[in-house]
Amino acid sequence: MKIAVIGAGTIGLSWAALFAGHGHEVRVSDPRPDLVEAVGDLDVHIAASVSEAVRDADVVQENGPERLDFKRELFAKLVAEAPAHALLLSSSSAIPSSEFTAGIDGSRVLIGHPFNPPHVMPLVEVVPNPRTTEETVRKAVEFYRSLGRVPVVEHREVPGFVGNRLQNALQREAIHLVQEGVVDPAGLDEVVVNSLGLRWAAVGPFLGSHLGGGPGGYRHLATHIGSSMRRLTLGQPDDSPEATERVIEAVEKAYGDHEYTELAAERDRKQLAILAARGQGDRK
Repeated sequence: MKIAVIGAGTIGLSWAALFAGHGHEVRVSDPRPDLVEAVGDLDVHIAASVSEAVRDADVVQENGPERLDFKRELFAKLVAEAPAHALLLSSSSAIPSSEFTAGIDGSRVLIGHPFNPPHVMPLVEVVPNPRTTEETVRKAVEFYRSLGRVPVVEHREVPGFVGNRLQNALQREAIHLVQEGVVDPAGLDEVVVNSLGLRWAAVGPFLGSHLGGGPGGYRHLATHIGSSMRRLTLGQPDDSPEATERVIEAVEKAYGDHEYTELAAERDRKQLAILAARGQGDRK
């Protein structure tokens, strides 16, 4: 299969590594001047332009800036120049594809949003726009499954999709707790890693709650145990620049002594170990 990767930032390069690792012919396009160095020893071809990258592509995975104007211009070009059978997928983390396909044929365009880094994290959120055909959705799901990913089709577009909205809700409460002096960033991370993170890695929030209700299941949790939790008033973090800067400084104090590559490698090692324990390593 011929795959065009448009945009060679962190996400694009990770996708390229995954695609190439599964034996696909990968062409990468990005205007960054250090593209050759960024690609390194990945088994991919560097295209001179977007047009060259998509000319014979079966799949296009876009990973450009999260800007509506950029995506509108780019996808107009992709629809016009990619082969008629090609899947046109966007890694957009917040912008639904209906917003950048107005005025063009959006029938083979959809969101294929990964969690970072996609060569490690299994989830891909598959989000069609109202004009995406069922055949396009089916082909996208089959494509991601062939890479050992776990595609989840979402039934309606919402900004940020599902994963980032859940992440944002938890992050807002985390920021509030740090701002209120309840806990520091490192301590909060320890709470999540040693409780919710372990639980959700195995069962997710709903199944975890169902099991937490004992023999009575989710109903018992919601009507009895959960009633006390409903009295909690979740905090709204202070979004002022000064308050935001204080949180940034607290996080940098906790983790700033370590290089990004060191922290990312340790993250990937742990995530791969969890996946291996669950029998979900990279499935080629």
